[in-house]
Formats: sequence, structure tokens, C-alpha cells
Amino acid sequence: MNKYWTLLSGCLIFLGGIFSSSSILAQSSQDTNPMTVQSDTQEANSVTGVVTARGHVQVFYPARNLQATSAQAQYFSKEHRLVLTGNVYALQEGNSMRAETMTYLIDEGRFLAVPNNNQQVQSIYLVKNKDQNSTTEKIKVP
Repeated sequence: MNKYWTLLSGCLIFLGGIFSSSSILAQSSQDTNPMTVQSDTQEANSVTGVVTARGHVQVFYPARNLQATSAQAQYFSKEHRLVLTGNVYALQEGNSMRAETMTYLIDEGRFLAVPNNNQQVQSIYLVKNKDQNSTTEKIKVP
């Protein structure tokens, strides 16, 4: 029980350090968006600004309509970068991607995905159909 309180206290102290920094205080609440990370264990380093989550990781980032699962996740707060490793699955606005390692560059809204050796990254994109009435000619029957 004590190790869980120690971990929780460490994470709260870390988060307190991040949120009390002058760069965060200078931003309005409109500039920040919550990212929820659930996992078996988490650790936070207040010096480097890196939060590491391990075991059955689930990430929810509603501001970008992003959900992801992986074995491990690391959030690099100074670079606004999320690195997911181990059987990664990401879902954003109906589009999905599977890879062994995936980096999400938050400020750019860009994913970089790498497969295991001798495998491939898999992506499924939702492609909208054009309005059929505007793209096809109507055939007139005499």
C-alpha cells in the first residue's frame, strides 16, 4: 500500500511542478487540453519532464479525438511528443493505425509509425465518397 501512495505522491508532485512552471502559468486555460493515460504503473521525472506508463496503456486525448493502446507510453512534456511502444493501436476520427512503435507529434498533429522486423504498419482510412449527384452526369431517357 505504501508503494502506491509513494508513486501517487511522486506523480502529483511532478504534475504540480509542470503546472506551476512559468510557461504554463502564462497560458490561458484555452491553451491546455487534458490527456488521460491509464496503465498498470506510471512514473514521472520532474527534471526531464517525461512521464512513463507501462502495462495495458490506454491514452485518451479528446482535443484531437485520439484514443490509443500500447504496452508502454512515454509523454515528453517539453517536446509535446507521445511515444507508444508494443502492439500499438491508435484511432483518430475513425481512421486507425497499428504498429510496433508510434510517435505522435502533438503540435504538428502527425504520426510516425514503425513496424516490427519483417512486418508492416497497417492503416485504415475512412475515405468520403463525393456527392454522386455532382460528379456523375444524369442520363436523359428519350
